[in-house]
Amino acid sequence: MIVGGGPAGLAFARALDGAGLRIALIERQPADLLAAPPVDGREIALTHRSVATLTRLGAWAQLRPEDVSPLRKAQVLNGASRFSFAFDTAGTGEDRLGQLVPNHRIRQALFRAIDGQPGLDLITGTGVAYVGTDRAGSRVTLADGRVLDARLLVAADSRFSAVREQLGIAAEVNRLGRSMMVCRVPHEGDHQGIATEWFDHGQTIAMLPLAHRQSSAVLTLASGQIERLASLDSGALGAEITRRYDARLGRMWVVEGPHVYPLATTYARHFAATRAALIGDAAVGMHPVTAHGFNLGLQGAATLAELIKDAAVRGDDIASSLLLRRFEAVHRLASRPIYAGTHLLVGLYTDERPAARIARRATLRAGARLPMVRQTISRLLMQH
Repeated sequence: MIVGGGPAGLAFARALDGAGLRIALIERQPADLLAAPPVDGREIALTHRSVATLTRLGAWAQLRPEDVSPLRKAQVLNGASRFSFAFDTAGTGEDRLGQLVPNHRIRQALFRAIDGQPGLDLITGTGVAYVGTDRAGSRVTLADGRVLDARLLVAADSRFSAVREQLGIAAEVNRLGRSMMVCRVPHEGDHQGIATEWFDHGQTIAMLPLAHRQSSAVLTLASGQIERLASLDSGALGAEITRRYDARLGRMWVVEGPHVYPLATTYARHFAATRAALIGDAAVGMHPVTAHGFNLGLQGAATLAELIKDAAVRGDDIASSLLLRRFEAVHRLASRPIYAGTHLLVGLYTDERPAARIARRATLRAGARLPMVRQTISRLLMQH
């Protein structure tokens, strides 16, 4: 049983195709919203590894060419300085760091990929009231009263996972008191496929390059400030984003959005329990600044699915404690360093004290002088 029909849950279900298992995918949203998810403004920076995974799952072929924008280079700016710490594909043999794809298009593609999958039962329009597990198996009571039993329960129901809580798995939860506002903006200048993360004084603003001389503008401020900006009409909001970005791409205007998301990060103390596992944001809810949340979620889903398929082929227990411990160890090794590193980065580059400002400048310039640092980060951006 998989609780949660977001990208991680859908990808996990699809990755189990051919394992000979009967799978229940439970999602409280109705099926029509899964088939045609609404636009949510989020652009996902997919690594080459994630693109390869989506290709194997049959989801990449479901995307339209116009949904995919190349990410050729990334740069980090600090304060009023024009100096940038840049990452590119030099020495990698690739022509781009990754691909930018709208989140709702990825969800739609994954949903299409599971359509007609043998052994998969899609249960939509109802939530989960109760979960319980023991050594014999797992049991879920749905909000509509139905009771389901399975050998393994997998939670993929968001960073504030109710399933995780009922399983008794604690999590490190950081509510940051800040919100992210996302808008799609055409602009006069050419972004040249370069993504920018600007840790300005008092704000963080990112520009993600999209097709047709458009960008996804991502502004992070205190939640109250974001709410006030989101209430502006599209013309005033476009002018405000242009000003806050110092007109680096010329005049901007809003054609889609704004979408507002309060920021919180989570990291589960365990990724597994008796007859249960956590994937996606239920396991690790990343800060969006590094754009690796989706990629980590996809990687975790693929890791667990591979272990389960191998066990099924051998006739072994697909929810043995050894298998689940292996999954937890692998995913913790993949996720903990980047999760901790992101916290350090965000902490340093949003700290406005004089000493922190000096450290911010010094860190960027030191990294820029070390080619191996740039190359290592570029490879992580591409392949993580």
